[in-house]
Amino acid sequence: MKLLISRVLSCFVFLLMSNAVMSQEIPKYDYLEIIVVQKANNSGRVKRIKVQEQKSLEGKKITIKEIEDLDGTSDLLSYMNAANWEFVDRQSVVSEENDPVWMSYIFRKRK
Repeated sequence: MKLLISRVLSCFVFLLMSNAVMSQEIPKYDYLEIIVVQKANNSGRVKRIKVQEQKSLEGKKITIKEIEDLDGTSDLLSYMNAANWEFVDRQSVVSEENDPVWMSYIFRKRK
């Protein structure tokens, strides 16, 4: 009887440990920041798209030159979606009324 109880208890402990190990797996992502500079006064026209050299671009299909050659934000979002990059966040900075609007687009891709 004691042997049966010890086997059941050890199986139960093993199952609990395996669930704890599986539940702690954290997905890892590459993050990419792209700066979009738009003209002032809400015209919404993109002046330029800037991408700095980032580790998350190493070994990927997309390149800085291809991203910077895009014409607008809709083209940027379509291009990144086609390359399996997920849009995460956008933040904008406006310093004065007639200054251009700097927007930071954040994308992520599962490693």
